[in-house]
Amino acid sequence: MDNFTFKEIAAFIGIFLVLVLALFLVTVKTKHKFSNCLLAFFLFTTAADGLKFLMRDFPVNYMNLEAFRWSFNYIFPASFYFYVLSVCYTKFRLKPKHLWHCIPFVAFNLYMAYGIYFQDRAGKISFINELSESPMMRFFYILFEVLFQVYFIASFLVIRKSKKVYLENYTNPNISILNTLYKINILFYVVHFLVLIRWLVTFTYGNGELKEWIVMLDGISFFVCTCWYLFVALNNPDFFRGVNSSLKPIKKDVSEEKPSPEINAEKNAAIESLKDFMLKNEPYLDSSLTIQNLAEQVKMPVKDLSALINLYMDKHFFDFINEYRIEKAKEILRDPSKKDLTILEILYEVGFNSKSSFSTSFKKYTGTTPTDFRKNPN
Repeated sequence: MDNFTFKEIAAFIGIFLVLVLALFLVTVKTKHKFSNCLLAFFLFTTAADGLKFLMRDFPVNYMNLEAFRWSFNYIFPASFYFYVLSVCYTKFRLKPKHLWHCIPFVAFNLYMAYGIYFQDRAGKISFINELSESPMMRFFYILFEVLFQVYFIASFLVIRKSKKVYLENYTNPNISILNTLYKINILFYVVHFLVLIRWLVTFTYGNGELKEWIVMLDGISFFVCTCWYLFVALNNPDFFRGVNSSLKPIKKDVSEEKPSPEINAEKNAAIESLKDFMLKNEPYLDSSLTIQNLAEQVKMPVKDLSALINLYMDKHFFDFINEYRIEKAKEILRDPSKKDLTILEILYEVGFNSKSSFSTSFKKYTGTTPTDFRKNPN
């Protein structure tokens, strides 16, 4: 089995898995239907791009289809960006204004219409033979690279902002899932870097053995990326919770200017009042508690409460609530009358809904595990 055959087998399996996952996403019944459809479209464009690994020669009998396949490169970065928006923000929907993102896709197809779609066979072949030297095609190569960089960097920024908003407004956010999305973004970025190297090698050295080895590595990376993404999807069926898109990081809503001493005294009083409320009413025992819920309970505007916790107390809402939960858990672990309670029962009782998040938070605040703390309480 030579390296070309190995590349083709890996690409074929990868494309098959991508299409199966895309079909599953558009047919499965879920509350994340919109997000799933965006992901399915992105996967479809990825599979279309992956067909290049199965071609040893240009498909002369299907030149129009091949040219149209090329055009997917000008829509798939935007589709991934929209997917990230849809899974990070619950209220995100496509609107007419988003059609502007299709302009590069339309422009490339107009160029293909001029050179391939509406030409006779001889005209098509002549156009394709001169394509690598065409200034317009080089412009589209550069355009694709710019689009990729812009959309994937924008995706990084959206994920980072979403994580920050989670920590400032929610308890028990599944940060590990956001981190997974971040890793997916990085993985696609690495695979694209191989594509970029292939282009540079082609422009510098032409078609040769070095290019073929890079193409093989690119094809294997495509296969590995697909398998890993499928593994992630299967292990996270309820992939994203999403946050309210109207929420912003608190520092964008509240000035970071230090308050005067008179305001400090007022804020200190508010902080003490909040702490008393937390100890007396124990709202943190509610695993679905959000900053909006707590603001209603303490009869304070959400913006003011968020500023009080995130700016004046210098804590994320996530950390603020979890400190009380951990203290409550320590109290239970010390209580001899509750020694029969399992760690799982305790974490649910104090407001956590995940054993991993409870263990991580407990060790963060105490330096030890819940089991070890029960054996040797401080």
